[in-house]
Amino acid sequence: MRRNLLLTTVCLVASAFVARADPAADVGAAAKKLGENSYSWKQTVEAQFGGGTTEGKTSKEGVTHLTATVQDNTIEAVIKGDKGDKGAVKMEGGWKSVAEILAEDQQGPARFLGRMIQGFRAPATRAEDLAGKSKDLAKSDDAIAGTLTEQGAKSVILMGRRGGDANGPTVNSASGTVKFWVKDGMLSKMQYVVKGNITFGGQDRDVERTTTIEIKDVGTTKVEIPEEAKAKLEK
Repeated sequence: MRRNLLLTTVCLVASAFVARADPAADVGAAAKKLGENSYSWKQTVEAQFGGGTTEGKTSKEGVTHLTATVQDNTIEAVIKGDKGDKGAVKMEGGWKSVAEILAEDQQGPARFLGRMIQGFRAPATRAEDLAGKSKDLAKSDDAIAGTLTEQGAKSVILMGRRGGDANGPTVNSASGTVKFWVKDGMLSKMQYVVKGNITFGGQDRDVERTTTIEIKDVGTTKVEIPEEAKAKLEK
């Protein structure tokens, strides 16, 4: 009798624990904890167009210094705010604010770069954003995995660019998956895969992109910003 009662109690406790489990909330908490610290990160993008690597250092105050390598080009940028609110890029003639780049270059590659910086999300913020755009998040082996909503996949494919109107690209057949790794209650890695078709400028292009972000040196990373870049962050 006592054994049956004990088993029943254990089952009830286990059921209550499962009912309270919320993978999305776990990801959000792990991302928030990461954002409360400084950290270094490496992003690797595999794609038929625009693949490359980015290495960054983000302070707990929300300042990021990053270096991106795309094909044979290296881009150095500094961003203030975890959503690309203020940014500066090192150009041939020196550092320029994103506002200056967008004002000077109406259609060229520099303008595209400026828009990309505006769409930047620090890894901790990006994880929270992706979790909010996912469905069916659940524990899977050593990670928390799920499926992006169609709108979520579209926004990831556009990478912060405006879409869906006469002046911007349109995304069709968008889909995607996402995985988060949590260690000691803190985000340590994430990976997301998106697929779709972009229509822009009268041309169609299929897109398939895998992005992997690995986190390291949490709490010990120091972010050093060039003085010229600091001045541009306020513009």
